[in-house]
Amino acid sequence: MANKDRPGCCNPVKKPGPVSMDHVLSALRETNEERDIRIRSLFGFFDSDNAGYLDYTKIDKGLFAMQIPADYKFAKELLRVCDKDKDGRVDYQEFRKYMDDKELELYRIFQAIDVEHSGCILPEELWDALVKAGIEIDDDELARFVEHVDKDNNGIITFEEWRNFLLLYPHEATMENIYRYWERVCLVDIGEQAVIPEGISKHVHAAKYLIAGGVAGAASRTATAPLDRLKVVLQVQTTRASIGPAVKNIWKEGGLLSFFRGNGLNVMKVAPESAIKFYTYEMLKNLIASTKGEEQGDIGASGRLVAGGLAGAVAQTAIYPMDLVKTRLQTHACEGGKVPNLGKLSKDIWVKEGSRAFYRGLIPSLLGIIPYAGIDLAAYETLKDLSKIYILHDSEPGPLVQLGCGTISGALGAMCVYPLQVVRTRMQAQPTNADAAYKGMSDVFRRTLQHEGLRGFYKGLFPNLLKVVPAASITYLVYESMKKSLELD
Repeated sequence: MANKDRPGCCNPVKKPGPVSMDHVLSALRETNEERDIRIRSLFGFFDSDNAGYLDYTKIDKGLFAMQIPADYKFAKELLRVCDKDKDGRVDYQEFRKYMDDKELELYRIFQAIDVEHSGCILPEELWDALVKAGIEIDDDELARFVEHVDKDNNGIITFEEWRNFLLLYPHEATMENIYRYWERVCLVDIGEQAVIPEGISKHVHAAKYLIAGGVAGAASRTATAPLDRLKVVLQVQTTRASIGPAVKNIWKEGGLLSFFRGNGLNVMKVAPESAIKFYTYEMLKNLIASTKGEEQGDIGASGRLVAGGLAGAVAQTAIYPMDLVKTRLQTHACEGGKVPNLGKLSKDIWVKEGSRAFYRGLIPSLLGIIPYAGIDLAAYETLKDLSKIYILHDSEPGPLVQLGCGTISGALGAMCVYPLQVVRTRMQAQPTNADAAYKGMSDVFRRTLQHEGLRGFYKGLFPNLLKVVPAASITYLVYESMKKSLELD
């Protein structure tokens, strides 16, 4: 189809090459003076009190006045990108520099998509660009995408329409970022009615989050089962504990398989635990964000800490009886390598100690899991956000960055709460009807400090760190991969 048959199209660049502001002006049918007036008018719109500068409050208020919902506005990021001298304020020259750079950037990608160089983006050209970026999109989604950007509803996207759609989007305009931005726009569309795309369902998301969390937790615990067994064995030793003799004793009990004792129950336990934790965490993030009137990614470190801590507490309470039985199984003294029957072990606890025994050590467990989950999850997402800003420059973090973030956050969380883990494990491993049984959490603290000193609270820390580093890394790597596979991003 010839360009003259497409009203509103222009054709300033026939061949790919360096893009200048002259090309932008030609595509927008503006003079330099008209563009100056437009940009000053937009700056004045945000600078409603004529102070001569913009800050976060003004940008946020301006975006709200433009009917841009909180779910996809970027006030903080827009301030950061515009504020070149980092003084918390954006003067007109900084704002103008952002506009120049953004319009040139948007024109470059517009030209890359417009392979016919017709001055307009056709739906098939947009589809081809998305496919080349690794994004699969069906005909209905493509139609919605074009319809949202194409304000005059003529079936094509002019550069002016493209520019208006993305001008205040502060991140790098890659096809992947543009598509993710449009997804946010489509979730809560501007207008009187909220538009929810087909196929999006909270119930579907709930099931998918449960699957993603469960698979991630099961994979990580199986990979680190030997280190978990070694850690538990060292934690319950009240005499001098060394890794070498402990490893030899475990090997004597049944060879390599002995290091995986309790792993089946651990996988059964950790799958629902991780699933509940991640699902609850995502739901709490949404709740906190809606309460604060912010988008989910902007709830801040304190919000992530609260959401992570509560999610961990809910999950730990739900599966605690399985955790106690797992600890008893791992610390049970075996004669001749004979592993106790799981059913008989559980029945003996119920009959001899009562139902309350299954929750022995729950208080120190909760006291530990709340800060651990909070520090772990909050540190992971904070590190991921920082990597996007300072290392990846607004690109999405890949597997290696996710591994690094998971490793650091997991190790940090584990070290902070390890003494509580030792107390919990000792209470779990000791039957309530045993001679000299611990009377409670304070009794464990007192006797451990009296007989073993402060070092007693850190027995098994080394294998625990060796365990938690790959465990956290594998958990988050698998979780992020599952989220992408299940289309939860």
